[in-house]
Amino acid sequence: MIKDFGFIIPQNCQFGMGALKKLPDFLKAAGSTKVMLISDRMLEEIGVVDKVRKILADGGLEYAEYLDVVGNPTTDIVKECGEKYVAEKCNGLLAVGGGSPMDVAKAVGVVAKFGGDIGDYEGVGKVPGKIDTLICVPTTAGTGSEVTVAAVITDTKRNYKLSVLGPEISPDYAVMDPELIMTAPASVAAACGVDALIHAMESYINTDANPFSKAMAEAAMSLIGANIRAFVGNRGNADAACAMMLGSTFAGIAFANNRLGDIHAMSHPVSAFFNVPHGVANAVLMPKIFEFNAICADERYAKIYEYVTGKKAGEDFVPQMTCDALAQLNADLGIPAHFADVAQVKANGGAARFEELIPQMAIDAMKSGNVTVNPRKTSVKDVEALYAQVK
Repeated sequence: MIKDFGFIIPQNCQFGMGALKKLPDFLKAAGSTKVMLISDRMLEEIGVVDKVRKILADGGLEYAEYLDVVGNPTTDIVKECGEKYVAEKCNGLLAVGGGSPMDVAKAVGVVAKFGGDIGDYEGVGKVPGKIDTLICVPTTAGTGSEVTVAAVITDTKRNYKLSVLGPEISPDYAVMDPELIMTAPASVAAACGVDALIHAMESYINTDANPFSKAMAEAAMSLIGANIRAFVGNRGNADAACAMMLGSTFAGIAFANNRLGDIHAMSHPVSAFFNVPHGVANAVLMPKIFEFNAICADERYAKIYEYVTGKKAGEDFVPQMTCDALAQLNADLGIPAHFADVAQVKANGGAARFEELIPQMAIDAMKSGNVTVNPRKTSVKDVEALYAQVK
């Protein structure tokens, strides 16, 4: 029997090469007279921000900008950007980048309109109303944040990634222009691509999976599985870029309508303590957590195997083949099997420091709502054991 469920896609989603040029039309339709452009210095350096500036200027639109977003953005960044948003008298938000600028824009929308610190709104349903118009332009095929109802911000005082969730912070427009992901470094394309794949896979197998989320997840896995290696190998491959961008958004729609699982619950503390990029943290955890969940595997493990390998799951299929395929995908893309080999962990105490922090990271991971929908019931001791396997 199919259990009760609901779904919503509130965004106006626009996909296509050159879709970025439609920005002025969307802002004018929304009545945004002055927009805050939120991005990062790397995208400014490679010319993406200049491209957006020109489109806004040619469209006769006023804008201010905040370009100091970093990976794993902090509460201080949200505060600083929010204060500038108010001082500049903006009434619209334009996030250009990966998940970090999009999460910052969502959080800024909250504090600028309702006051206080973003930590005041931690959790589900704490935002009292709709934020100002938000347009998200992803420049990675990864987070899917352009279609989700979540913002994840690092509270440096607690070494903790807090989440703000609710339809009130959902973007109004998602502009998916594959041209913007075709200049990403191979390492970024790999980590972000695996992150998108994990969004689809965790949404597909968790206990909240429903016909809609599973359909979107399968569409995402089909696109990403068949194209991630080609895209990482050559970001100039336009067909692969289109598939990856669309797959990432479909994966975002999938998990926005149910949730994720242990991989995401456990990756957030790693990023909070060691500043490991979110996609890398997810990828390192992925094979071992799929092994942990294999005791609950059903036909969906076989489907994932087929999407990731391009091979048919025959009569000899066993769930471990899916776990092995995911480990091989990481190896093909140059993603380490252990955190001790990740640059940010190496620079912050290595495996010894990681092991020392396992008890605290496990406690923080268990605070995530994603644990509650993981296919296999998970205890804090389980999480500690999983961290120990990938330290």
